[in-house]
Amino acid sequence: MRRLPLYLLLALATPAEAQLCDGVSAPIGPDGRALGHFPYGDAAPGSLLAVPSEYALGECRLRPEALADLRRLMAAAAGDPAVQGRLYALSCHRSLERQQSTFCRTRQSASGLDRAISAAPPGHSEHATGYVLDFTVRPADGCPDAEACMAAKPAFRWLAANASRFGFEMSFPASNKQNVKWEPWHWRWVGTSAAAPGAARARFVFARARALFPANPAIDPVVPHVTPPPVVRTIAPPPETPKERRARERRERKERRAR
Repeated sequence: MRRLPLYLLLALATPAEAQLCDGVSAPIGPDGRALGHFPYGDAAPGSLLAVPSEYALGECRLRPEALADLRRLMAAAAGDPAVQGRLYALSCHRSLERQQSTFCRTRQSASGLDRAISAAPPGHSEHATGYVLDFTVRPADGCPDAEACMAAKPAFRWLAANASRFGFEMSFPASNKQNVKWEPWHWRWVGTSAAAPGAARARFVFARARALFPANPAIDPVVPHVTPPPVVRTIAPPPETPKERRARERRERKERRAR
């Protein structure tokens, strides 16, 4: 029996509507997005590993390949005084139930559009993939985990300069065209290169998001495919034979006399 490609299975499994809060739902667009967010489903629990407590605040789970690079990133950050603090993973994989709680925890309009600026509806969060985490910095020094405050931290500047060396890119940069608010803490793992272990799968999962709404800083930025214009070849006519030349000259003389 022939197996369907994974992208077709995902499309067939996508519901017609995304469930939001209190029985409210949002329609799924032709590209699978709900309120601007792509569908990601949920990672199988057996595909995730716990992030060690020295790297995380609270429970965090990631895919093994992302966790391996996170360990390297954390070790590099811990040894660099430019960080001026310590980085931690604050939120990693989120189940559908947890994402619904995250999406619904603040007041929203009936459509959910206002909430979707800062949170994805369940089934449409990058966190569900197991490749994504939110960073935070300690000591907090009274700074809440908010975009302006996080961006002012030396640790964020360190991430912006170094995270790509460990396979992480920032999904939602400032003024992104996906209309998601700037999230300097939110980073997804796609591997340091396409050949890195596990990177091909991660890049497949995020392919549409990376092509339409590029990360910044980004790893191996996706270049949209542009079909080149057709090459028009001009073929020169063959040279005239003496007979053809004499016939042409006779026609030209007749045309001149007729004027």
